[in-house]
Amino acid sequence: MTYRLGVDVGGTFTDILLVDERSGETYRAKTPSTPHDQSIGVLKGIGQVCETAGIGLDQVGDVMHGTTVATNAILEGKGARVGLVTTRGFRQVLQIARSFVPGGLAGWIIWPKPEPLAALEDTVEVVGRIASDGSVVEDLDEADVRRALKSLAAQGVEALSISLINSYANPDHERRVAKIAAEVLGDLTISVSSSVLPELREYERTLTTVANAYVQPSVARYTANLGDQLSAAGVDGNLYILRSDGGLTSAAAAADNPVSLLLSGPAGGVTGAAWVAEQAGFTDFMTFDMGGTSTDVALVQDRTPRIGRETKVGDLTVRATSVDVRTVGAGGGSIAHVPALTQALRVGPQSAGAVPGPAAYGQGGADPTVTDANVVLGYLPTSLAGGEVTLDRDAATTAVQTIVDATDLASVEEAAEGIVDIVNENMLGALRLVSVQQGFDPRDFALVAFGGAGPLHANALGRLTGAWPVIIPPSPGVLCAYGDATTSMRDEAVRTLMRPFSALDDDSLRDVLSELAEDARASLLRDGLDEDALTLTYAADLRYHGQGFEIPVEIDLHAFDRSGGGLDALRAAFDAEHERLFSFLLGNEHEIVTVRATATGPRPAVSAPTLTAGDGDPSAARTATQRIWVDGGPADAGLFQRDLLRAGDVVVGPAVVVEMDSTTLVLPGHAATVHPSGSLLIRPIDDSAGAGVEG
Repeated sequence: MTYRLGVDVGGTFTDILLVDERSGETYRAKTPSTPHDQSIGVLKGIGQVCETAGIGLDQVGDVMHGTTVATNAILEGKGARVGLVTTRGFRQVLQIARSFVPGGLAGWIIWPKPEPLAALEDTVEVVGRIASDGSVVEDLDEADVRRALKSLAAQGVEALSISLINSYANPDHERRVAKIAAEVLGDLTISVSSSVLPELREYERTLTTVANAYVQPSVARYTANLGDQLSAAGVDGNLYILRSDGGLTSAAAAADNPVSLLLSGPAGGVTGAAWVAEQAGFTDFMTFDMGGTSTDVALVQDRTPRIGRETKVGDLTVRATSVDVRTVGAGGGSIAHVPALTQALRVGPQSAGAVPGPAAYGQGGADPTVTDANVVLGYLPTSLAGGEVTLDRDAATTAVQTIVDATDLASVEEAAEGIVDIVNENMLGALRLVSVQQGFDPRDFALVAFGGAGPLHANALGRLTGAWPVIIPPSPGVLCAYGDATTSMRDEAVRTLMRPFSALDDDSLRDVLSELAEDARASLLRDGLDEDALTLTYAADLRYHGQGFEIPVEIDLHAFDRSGGGLDALRAAFDAEHERLFSFLLGNEHEIVTVRATATGPRPAVSAPTLTAGDGDPSAARTATQRIWVDGGPADAGLFQRDLLRAGDVVVGPAVVVEMDSTTLVLPGHAATVHPSGSLLIRPIDDSAGAGVEG
């Protein structure tokens, strides 16, 4: 089998990408998402893309899937009823939390504290205690454990989480409680903190374990159901799920540890952007993924996405490795409105979503959205997703007219342009979060724009950030699915050390890392990967003694045998990162808190396509001239069919480039050059060299 499938389920559309591994040729499908059962939209899209490619489903190999099932369960509050087992005296660990209130001064006055995912009445204490060094302070009282578990069974809990004090240092008590729970509670799903997050900090470990239990039944049902339906349809390959850190895991492993999937969807986009940027020759870039409901942004250095140790979804922040993606509620479906109190135009965060969608979709939506504004301005054609969605310009105009009526704007075009300008500023704020506020100058990076709506706004975001070139990948609307199809299997192992550097030496640290490497490799070897094909990377969370936070630093294990390697290199790397982030250093002793090893499988052998060379003249791809409204007035823009463009062709703005899954706007004073890999590289006409780091 030479075909592999990438599947990405978004809030508005489900994207399918079929890749011929031999030629690199791709086939796309885009169909409305089915929130009540995501597998319906997935299977519909798979059928469509196979029909387009002229193959049967039995010719499809592995399916790589980025899913929002776990994310939606958190955001919508539709997870399982979770029971929590804690050590005696720690029953209110989730209620006490960290006493942190988001927002500015006195933010607590208007902040409604979210309810814990495990209610206090569903939390029980058991007798038994482990010390921070792993020794047993008090033996586990198994009779007490059985009594507590029976009380949870009577409460009707649907999933169980076990988080005992200091279990990261010695998991024996937790494992015994889990065995007893299997006897008392039957086939209830069980999450154990020493497996989910074997790290210190009681609250974060408990919260992450409870979150894992909260979404586990939903994810387990979904992956099992989708796997069965794929098999019944004739797909003979394996189902893999994208993790939040951009790596793949088997469906079974995903069902066991679903907390690692909370940013599965956005991670696919970053992974796909890294693939595209590599083909175009760029190493440092920001990603800009604008869909129908939200916009996700991230920063990539040396083709490696920045990885964070926390995952944030809504009000929930858990300790799980993920691509450092920031999200704002700004998408094509974001609703524009004029509050009566301020009489000032606002856009989002409310969204029309997939149902009823923007007014232009003709499905009953009446509120003006960003998509409606783009239709009014002439940026969008009347057909999207290869004819799957037809746009109603009159309905869009009627919707945007409500903004004119509520303000002193002179025309529907001015109102539409105002909507677009505001949503662009909202997305600029997100890009600043991953660049300026992290100590990076966006002008040192390119900007990779994708998603169904991203290419429409990308040129404007390039102007606002100074990030050039703006890179529009081939098939930008399904790039997340492309990332799913071109990424690698991955797993990691973590251990808390909590030792000052004076209590460590290079050899002892190397031994710990070697043990973690064996644990990280184990699941990938069970999935059939060749040990020689695995790549191992190492990292540590470091801090100055006395600090209350850590900074992750990569470890070069090969440098341990060289002078200045090992702990000396770690110390220098931490100091450099601390100074970059905070502009100062401390004289305190360095302390290593947590170490981890990550095993990564080989990247799939997917060939990159190469376009036929052109002479720079895109006339053959020009299909019409379209009247648009841009920069405060009307203008005539060339309308280009992207699949007719050749390598080296230069499209000068104003221009609109259309394709099956997305539309690209090239603003006046800018030009888009077609790269041989198929990407459009947009730059100001007076800046043909561009600012991105090009390799």
